[in-house]
Amino acid sequence: MADPEQYILSIDNGTQSVRALLFDLDGNLAAKAQVHLEAYFSDHPGWAEHDAEGYWQAVCEVCQRLWSVTDIPRSAVKGVAVTTQRGTVVNLDKHGKPLRPAITWLDQRRTDQVPPLSPWWRAAFKLARVDSTIEFFRREAEINWIAAEQPDIWARTDKFLLLSGFLNYRLCERFVDSIGSQVAYLPFDYKHHRWAGPRDWKWQALAIKPSMLPELVAPGTVIGAITAAAAAATGIPQGTPLVAAAADKACEVIGAGATEPHIGCLSYGTTATVNTTTKKYVEVTPFIPPYPAAIPGAYSTEVQIFRGYWMVNWFKEQFGHLEQAAAHRHGGSPEELFDGLVEDVPPGSMGLMLQPYWSPGIRVPGPEAKGAMIGFGDVHTRAHMYRAILEGLAYALREGMERIEKRGGVKVTELRVAGGGSQSDAAMQLTADIFGLPAARAHVYETSGLGAAIAVAAGLGLHKDFDAATRAMTRPGRVFLPIPANQAIYERLYRRVYLKMYQRLQPMYAEIADITGYPERL
Repeated sequence: MADPEQYILSIDNGTQSVRALLFDLDGNLAAKAQVHLEAYFSDHPGWAEHDAEGYWQAVCEVCQRLWSVTDIPRSAVKGVAVTTQRGTVVNLDKHGKPLRPAITWLDQRRTDQVPPLSPWWRAAFKLARVDSTIEFFRREAEINWIAAEQPDIWARTDKFLLLSGFLNYRLCERFVDSIGSQVAYLPFDYKHHRWAGPRDWKWQALAIKPSMLPELVAPGTVIGAITAAAAAATGIPQGTPLVAAAADKACEVIGAGATEPHIGCLSYGTTATVNTTTKKYVEVTPFIPPYPAAIPGAYSTEVQIFRGYWMVNWFKEQFGHLEQAAAHRHGGSPEELFDGLVEDVPPGSMGLMLQPYWSPGIRVPGPEAKGAMIGFGDVHTRAHMYRAILEGLAYALREGMERIEKRGGVKVTELRVAGGGSQSDAAMQLTADIFGLPAARAHVYETSGLGAAIAVAAGLGLHKDFDAATRAMTRPGRVFLPIPANQAIYERLYRRVYLKMYQRLQPMYAEIADITGYPERL
């Protein structure tokens, strides 16, 4: 058994809330506090910004709340780690103060004013047929938008940080971030896990200098110590080691125990993903690199459905008024009542099939992609639509998993499922049925925070290494086994219908975009 007097503090800054989580060395959640964030604000259509200082204030508030809800002494906290939403960026001046609101990962702005690429690079990208992907990268980069549209702010920007790097700075006053957090439009070398070399095309494509970026360290590295100012604001004891963790998805993968390439980790969150962890560099989609894992030297081979389980909330807002009203009258959540809708509908939703591309992609799917629901008949109700949403997401993630298997050469034999959607028994069962594999919930819901705690445990030697820490602190929760009759139905629908939908609808998606101008074409 682990020492009961040793605990790890994880600070998990998600999109909707910030959570302060105390874990023991067996991976049990000992205490939790949560502060909900104000929704992002949007001064223009497609923008999604958040007060950068507001993120730090929420961290301070949630830590102070944590101490008020637990009897665990603060002196028992042996280390701290931060895990955050990916791709949210902060501009700081030379005094370390935010110059403008943070641009969040949900932001959709883009610019046509991008730095010029040399003729050699342009010719190389065209020859490799990735010129549209590179152009997408340059136009989507927040760096280029700020430099073009707010040049005065860019001129005063001393440091350009991800949210993780910003919070690390506020906690220890050092500009250091984890390699495992680098998922954004940055000059990062995804193969070698460092900033891009001086001759890399990204320095031409992005209007940024190396001095504006933080030092990078591997997950498990001690970044610094909690300063006196941070201790006063958060209540974390001064001098407590601050350890590099990784982005929330990467932490979620190891928090679910998916540390080997034969274990697939499904994340049923706002963005739905399927990941495996591997020491081999594998581009699941050619020229789209794997993200850094929360384990040093490892890669996370990820396929994502951008709007993912956001679609559940979309359904709730658009069609779930009865369940919302019932939940308000009797307590509980609308999602619990939605499970009843799913169970009232047979596998396959009586022929209703959904393709969950509610947001366009980069290559697979492409920028022309749209969502689709086919097979409607007079038998279909809201319940069929809801089940079709869950099935469509599972189909899409299975297709992603099969691409990972093909490119990586390793068969996935078991699933771990995390994120809000994993709390639905109905979603878990149809996942096992569609994948034809055992699907296990993680033993705790807070898998991102647990992954960050694993990094602390390994980095401080509280467990021997990442492998030992993961084995000690993670374990499967409830396991859902495929039901053979359901699996047979799903196998035929997946092979004979779902896998053909995008190819056949793609030309029409392009026509829709051409006629309506949405989504905007590159």
